[in-house]
Amino acid sequence: MRRTTIGLASLLLPTIVGAFAATGCGEDGVPGSDLADPEALCGPCGAVITGDVGISGNAKLDGFFAAVADLNKATVSINADFEANINELIAVFDVDVDADAEIGAKVDALVAAIEAEVSANVSGGVKVVYAGPKCEANVSVSVEAQASCEAKAGCDVDVDPGEVAVQCEGKCEGSCSGECTGGFKCDVSAGATCSGKCEGSCQVEGGAACNGTCRGNCNGTCSVQNSDGSCAGQCDGMCEGTCELAVAAECMGTCTGSCEVEAEADCEGEAPSCSGSCSGECSGGCTGSATPPSASANCEASADCQAQAKAQASANIECTPPRLELAFEFSAAAQGDLQAQASFSAKMTALQARGVAILQGFTKYQALITGEVEGEVVFDPSPIAVVSGELEAVVDAGVEGDLFADIPPGRIGCVIPAMAGSIDLLASITADATASLEAQATFASALTGGFSG
Repeated sequence: MRRTTIGLASLLLPTIVGAFAATGCGEDGVPGSDLADPEALCGPCGAVITGDVGISGNAKLDGFFAAVADLNKATVSINADFEANINELIAVFDVDVDADAEIGAKVDALVAAIEAEVSANVSGGVKVVYAGPKCEANVSVSVEAQASCEAKAGCDVDVDPGEVAVQCEGKCEGSCSGECTGGFKCDVSAGATCSGKCEGSCQVEGGAACNGTCRGNCNGTCSVQNSDGSCAGQCDGMCEGTCELAVAAECMGTCTGSCEVEAEADCEGEAPSCSGSCSGECSGGCTGSATPPSASANCEASADCQAQAKAQASANIECTPPRLELAFEFSAAAQGDLQAQASFSAKMTALQARGVAILQGFTKYQALITGEVEGEVVFDPSPIAVVSGELEAVVDAGVEGDLFADIPPGRIGCVIPAMAGSIDLLASITADATASLEAQATFASALTGGFSG
């Protein structure tokens, strides 16, 4: 990466000097001042790492700087939140670990402390009801970036935010203007019979197996019971009442939420949304790379603007919170110790709340770096690979001499350090991800797998 930066700087230096010699800018943007003075630009350059993205004065290039800045902001925030949540749980579980210890060592110590608490207070371990987050490219960011770029290129932009649509290189979750292959979703928020898989809750009268939380009668052992004896946890037998599904599953009753089906004709009521790959434009969510159409009816800059819009959408993926419930039964030793029960329950409540935030952050982080969500490759290539690839294309354009064609001369001197900073920043994000992802994966695996004690 460093060789690319140095090579780019040496190749473009004559171009920069030539541009400055012709139209340098001094104080207040007055041409013809001392070009050796770093302040002899039309305003300060700014830095990508601090979020200054209007560096070149060219929307097609600044869009890439914005994507790198957004990617850096997201990863820094996730890592900081993860460590803060781990530190809070360390305090809750009174873990004996050095405050300056590496994050991996902190996670190992915390998991061991939780296991010890479970062993001392619980019979049969802590059981987990878990449904992972879903991550999508930010379609709105993609469309706004495309429209902004085209507008700055002088195109007559007219975008209706209510009709946002993109080419989705992955799974479309919404309406599709072309052929949808891979399934549909029916809205059954009012409750209906689901011929496919129900995502939400399933009302069963005669009793059925429940892959989630059973609320009602459990013909078997229930992990959590209400004071009236009804079940409010996992049921290892037949559930009669409402089954809150952890993942989409068959429902032998009335489904409330959404119903996943294979054919559009299997949906009742309102038109179904596509839940697979879309051959046309997709409006809604896009689990994969999102490329917006032109925001103007006739814009020569549309194709050039799409690359940076796609990069910004990839850097701004959004992940829904997971569903996490921790169920347990107190051991015989803890049954008679109300203080121990209250203390352990409070710790589990904190673990569940912090765990949701950690799992959501980890899923987004992994998606950004590897493209995987819950063990499945959803973004191919990964968002960081998309941003890096598009940035490499810009570097190639610079080497070929096309980079500065539309950049205000007074901003050309800002481009090389911004390019170098972006390349270094992407390398740093990748390098920092290894240890942090390993620590987050360790904690996520322990949390979703349950604690045996």
